[in-house]
Amino acid sequence: MGRGKFKGKPTGRRQFSTHEEMVAGSSARPRTFRQEVAEDVEEEERSEEESEEESEDESEKRKGTQGIIEIENPNLVKPKNLKAKNIDLDKTTELSRREREEIEKQKAHERYMKLQEQGKTEQARKDLDRLALIRQQRADAAKKREEEKAAKEQKKAEARK
Repeated sequence: MGRGKFKGKPTGRRQFSTHEEMVAGSSARPRTFRQEVAEDVEEEERSEEESEEESEDESEKRKGTQGIIEIENPNLVKPKNLKAKNIDLDKTTELSRREREEIEKQKAHERYMKLQEQGKTEQARKDLDRLALIRQQRADAAKKREEEKAAKEQKKAEARK
């Protein structure tokens, strides 16, 4: 399909490394041989400098808020990878507020339905009263029909005589 006058660059989307990838040195970008050799040399120099700096850092105090604040992204979600041997089976998982409310709602509904079956709720009492009234009306109607039927048969019997 036509894209118009200007075409996008073929480089694709940018990929940014996370802090953990930078520390681990496992970036998604492929490296050239020269860069790898240069990095190896730099890492050796860094390790020597770090060992010297560690001894100096202990004697130096950090200035300003550097000693108080560690610079790290507080919004960064750290992966929670647990090994099978480290899992605590006795620990119960914390439920979120929504899950907790959903469970409470279900339990309340079950309690209500149990009371409903026993006839202890207001709605159940009304239903039972209505049901008793309907049964009474049906019994009266059946009784009336029986009387009418008996009266009809009695008229027929008198007419034949």
